[in-house]
Amino acid sequence: MMLQDADALPQLIGDYKPVDQWQVHINTLFYRFRGDQIRSFYQTFASADHRLAHALAADYFEKAEKRAKTSAIRHQARGENASDSRLTGHASPLTVLELGPGNGNLAACFLSHLKALDREGVVYPRVRYMLVDWEQAVLDAALAHPELASHRDRLATHLGTVDRLDGIADGSVDRIICNELWNDLPTKLMSRQGNDIEEEFLRPNLSEAAHAKISDWAAFVRAFDVMDMEALKGFPPFLDDLVWEREYRAVEWKAVPYRKTITDLLKRIDEKVVVPVNLGAYATIKEAKRLLASDAVGFSSFDAGTADMAVLNDPEKPCYGQFGGQQSFMVNFALAETVTKQLEVGTMTIESQREFVGRSLGTNVLTLMDLIATHPSAGTTMSQWEQDRLMLKTLRALNETYQSPYACQLDFPIPLEMPPEERETLQALARSLTPTGVPDTVAYLTEEELTFASKDLEDIGYDPQSFMIALTAPPSPVDYFHALIQPR
Repeated sequence: MMLQDADALPQLIGDYKPVDQWQVHINTLFYRFRGDQIRSFYQTFASADHRLAHALAADYFEKAEKRAKTSAIRHQARGENASDSRLTGHASPLTVLELGPGNGNLAACFLSHLKALDREGVVYPRVRYMLVDWEQAVLDAALAHPELASHRDRLATHLGTVDRLDGIADGSVDRIICNELWNDLPTKLMSRQGNDIEEEFLRPNLSEAAHAKISDWAAFVRAFDVMDMEALKGFPPFLDDLVWEREYRAVEWKAVPYRKTITDLLKRIDEKVVVPVNLGAYATIKEAKRLLASDAVGFSSFDAGTADMAVLNDPEKPCYGQFGGQQSFMVNFALAETVTKQLEVGTMTIESQREFVGRSLGTNVLTLMDLIATHPSAGTTMSQWEQDRLMLKTLRALNETYQSPYACQLDFPIPLEMPPEERETLQALARSLTPTGVPDTVAYLTEEELTFASKDLEDIGYDPQSFMIALTAPPSPVDYFHALIQPR
């Protein structure tokens, strides 16, 4: 929440700092307080669904196998013993890094699908899949994913920041993956004021209602400032009650890399239009340059954002959002691509995430939310429980034919604040969902699955023609994209 009325200030709890500094502070508190509740605040395309992971596995297997075959041909052309040449297309092991592994679902589904695809044992037995995070609790939770149990001999962990992976050798990595991580890393908000570049500064306050619940205010402010978690746990929850003031100050370029690159981009943006500058993302790109082998498959990042300069120039674009206190920024893919060129990491290609998933799996795909958007009632004013009812009816219709390879009961919380009879109805709908049905409300559906479910979807008001058209619709101006960096 942003404070607009300076005369109605709640209680200050900190000084003005650049956006990225407060982002790091607040997100650290968020993950330490609510790391085990992340899914209650937001879901990703890898939290429970398997489609993105399967697409990554199919893409990786295809490229690794092609590289091995090419190596074998080279061995044979040189008259060398090529009996084992398929295994020498790339130095062993095949190290795959996942930056920010979340609950471990992406790793589990990636390895399971890769193993299923690799019938001859060319790729999977050589894979060393390394989970990377700066919080040990996250790594522990990811490793506990039940589907990872059968891949224990393929797994490793690395505790450290994603911008500096000490202990991992130069040129030793074949594949880097991160999903909805760049938007979580330090990001500045900048704009052009004439010939000057300014950045957004924030100052945190606590709402009057939250302030009234805290008896020792001085102790709270001290604990908040130094992130004393034990002390903060003794106070009422406060992350949802932060109120922010903002102002703009000149950028201190001594502390900010890529000055010319950033300045050149902002010259193409109208004055006073704020643009995200994802410095944390660029740091992972720089580290990828060190880590990736010369023949590596490359670095894939999936995130919400845009590469369209017209969208970046829109003053109304959603630069960031807050979920349970956690701050998440849109990714400026246009600037990321330019930084990649400047660093001479390799070539970055950008495509919609949906296109990548569909192409890798050999079909067209549609998100569950995009399917629901085609329902006639979706454009009307619906209460929350009516939206929940439509979602559950849609899931039940899909589940008549949908078969997930991973059995998992979908957790669908029913809000308390609804008529008792409606709550009972929705609970019954939620209980009726099968463990092998659509695994999450954030999930991909294939064209074949939609075709099979067409009659059941039509029975609850969907027009099959509408959602079939949506399968090939272009991405939204701000959407989920895939950025692939391949080494030079």
